[in-house]
This record gives sequence, structure tokens and C-alpha cells, in this order.
Amino acid sequence: MGNEPSSFFRRNGLSLVLLGLFGVFLSGQVWSGFLVHNAELLDAGAAPESLRRYLASGHFLSATFENWESEFLQMGMYVLLTVGLRQQGSAESRPLDPGEERERVEAGTRPWPLRRGGICKVLYANSLSLAYALLFLLSFAGHACGSWLHENEQRVMQGQAAISLFEHLCSARFWFESMQNWQSEFLAVLSIVVLSIWLRQDKSPQSKPLQAPASQTGT
Repeated sequence: MGNEPSSFFRRNGLSLVLLGLFGVFLSGQVWSGFLVHNAELLDAGAAPESLRRYLASGHFLSATFENWESEFLQMGMYVLLTVGLRQQGSAESRPLDPGEERERVEAGTRPWPLRRGGICKVLYANSLSLAYALLFLLSFAGHACGSWLHENEQRVMQGQAAISLFEHLCSARFWFESMQNWQSEFLAVLSIVVLSIWLRQDKSPQSKPLQAPASQTGT
């Protein structure tokens, strides 16, 4: 029975469930944001928008990309910081002893970028952080444009002149939107790094084994 092929869900269950939860909560955000935005329009004496038009509005784009931006910044910085930094006793840290870490690497065929060398090896060696950097920049651009559109929508309803994208990027409002999310993301990472020193979750890969001492680094 041990050699029987596993089902597609068993092989990919974590990704599928996370994707499903993402879809559920994004749908909830779209609908609740749509209701809130139309309520704001009615309060300002403007006509409500259709759901399709709302999805292209600054209200939706700003809120969505503002959060994605902070998530990608968090994960990208975490990937980079854990390259050289350690936290003794944390399940989220690489081992303090390089020799111990090498023992955990299974022998096998090296990926083709390593065999080819040169720029392919360099890109492969930094591909995770590069991917997060790209995702962050795209999300930052989406947040900036969406936030700018939303501010101008509000200014028009209030009878004020629209501002340029550059003016919006130089405003305290834009950076307040960004910083309030960025600080919370790093607080979340700090919490799992520190709490995993003493606390455990049985069978979770984010936790050290139940019998592991608090001083043990990594899983």
C-alpha cells in the first residue's frame, strides 16, 4: 500500500485549500467593499456604481494591492534576512551550525542551472528573492495607481481639483496606507520567529518537534 500513487488532492492539498480560502476572502472583500463604496457615493449625492465598474475603481484596486504589497514585502525580506541572520531556538531560523545544515541536504541530481553555471546559476541562486521583489514592485505600482484614482474620485465628489500621481506619491496619505500594513507584516513574522522558540504545534512543519529543547535552532 505504501507504493500506491497518492491522489491529486493529497499531493497538493495545502495549496488547493489556501487557494480556496484566498478566493473566499477575496470575494468577501469585493462584495463588502462594493457595498461600502456605493454607500459612500450615495452619501455624497453621486450615483452608485455597478460591480464591474467597482472592480476597476481606485477603492478596490488600492485596498487589494495595498495588502498584497505588504505581504510580498514581508516574505521577500524574510527570505533575504534568513540568509545571514539566525535566531537561536526558533523553528523559523536555519541552524546555527553550518555542518548540521549540510547534513540535512539530501544528495541528488543537481538542477540544470547549477550544472550550467554562469548567469543561470546566479539567477537560480537568487530566484526566490527576485520573484518576491518583482511581485512587490508590481503590487506597489497597483497600490499607487489605485490609491491615486481613489483619492481623485473623492476629490471630485468634494468639488476639488484632481492631483497628479507624483503629488499623490509625495503625500502623507499614501505612505500612511503603506506603513500601517508594512509594520503589521513584520510584527507577524517577529511573532512566529520568537513564539516558536518556546511554543509548539504538534505535527506542524512551522514548529519544532514537541520534545525539542527551546535552545534548538530550526526544525
